[in-house]
Amino acid sequence: MFTILASVLVALVVALLVYAATKPDTFRVQRSASINAPPEKIFALIEDYHRWPAWSQYEKLDPTMQRTYSGAAHGAGAVYEWEGNKKAGQGRMEITNVTPPSQITINLDFVRPFQAHNIVVFTLNPTGASTHVTWAMHGPLPNVAKVMHMVFNMDRTVGKDFETGLANLKAIAEKLDR
Repeated sequence: MFTILASVLVALVVALLVYAATKPDTFRVQRSASINAPPEKIFALIEDYHRWPAWSQYEKLDPTMQRTYSGAAHGAGAVYEWEGNKKAGQGRMEITNVTPPSQITINLDFVRPFQAHNIVVFTLNPTGASTHVTWAMHGPLPNVAKVMHMVFNMDRTVGKDFETGLANLKAIAEKLDR
């Protein structure tokens, strides 16, 4: 009986791993919002890590989080490192490319609770009196992560965080523009 149960369990695990291996090798999460402010005002809130605590929901995960800023004060070369509780984890962001006031590209490296190396891109497109802001993140999806993604829906979870961050960004940018 034990041999049959063990064989079934092994077969299920192998089937799960084979199925996970058929999934894409990369992921992408993206959300957008329309903000009633010029792109220059919104761009300034994103390209300066010192201004992120006002709008980024990730800053609220750990009130005692340790933050380190280095490199440029803002824009390309600005670096932000953090170390916090289990929710905040540990990581580093570096702005690698800016095209004022339309795009900011960030290398995002997580150390804890898991290692990951992703690219974040904020795109700002003026549309009349408002700006269409897109927050996107993409990166590799190794085999272990493919299995995790079968249980943990990253688009839904991270997407919800992006929606909250964009709503916060909207509230602040629109208030600044008055």
